[in-house]
Amino acid sequence: MNGFGKMFSHSFLDIAWWYYQYQRDKIEDELEMTMVCHRPEGLEQLEAQTNFTKRELQVLYRGFKNECPSGVVNEDTFKQIYAQFFPHGDASTYAHYLFNAFDTTQTGSVKFEDFVTALSILLRGTVHEKLRWTFNLYDINKDGYINKEEMMDIVKAIYDMMGKYTYPVLKEDTPRQHVDVFFQKMDKNKDGIVTLDEFLESCQEDDNIMRSLQLFQNVM
Repeated sequence: MNGFGKMFSHSFLDIAWWYYQYQRDKIEDELEMTMVCHRPEGLEQLEAQTNFTKRELQVLYRGFKNECPSGVVNEDTFKQIYAQFFPHGDASTYAHYLFNAFDTTQTGSVKFEDFVTALSILLRGTVHEKLRWTFNLYDINKDGYINKEEMMDIVKAIYDMMGKYTYPVLKEDTPRQHVDVFFQKMDKNKDGIVTLDEFLESCQEDDNIMRSLQLFQNVM
């Protein structure tokens, strides 16, 4: 896989992998307790709006409430949970960007409904839905474009999160090299920004990215 393919695949898949790892050891036991799980208000509506079954939603909600008894996650708690899976690096910056992507209303907190809606897209959504969500993650200032500064921030955050053990020979200019590869590949009209249409087209032309999008299609 080329350098950009690796960076894209990681930044997309660790979102789904993080929560899957977190829940994997609980799911079997939780399914047996479905009838006694607390059911969030609007469960039927969530079932209609997502690609999860009622039983899966009950399992996910119980896990969510175990970690966040208040029913919402703030950014600090989100960073603490996320950091557990990257002990050799600093995940705080990437977790900040990821939290903002989940916090679609920009309230500073993520409710279960917000979280499970995004998770449904990442695990069970169509290719276009997954790519649109990922584009929104990379579009830090939410102006509808990805520029080089935004991509540099994301790539640097990924390197910081993975830590020195993953990249033992990391050179100072490596993040910039990845950004240059990104724009050479995706900035079709060479205007220094990547639009959603350019992003969708380029990703669907990349076999590595397309395989990554399918990897967790039925993870639960």
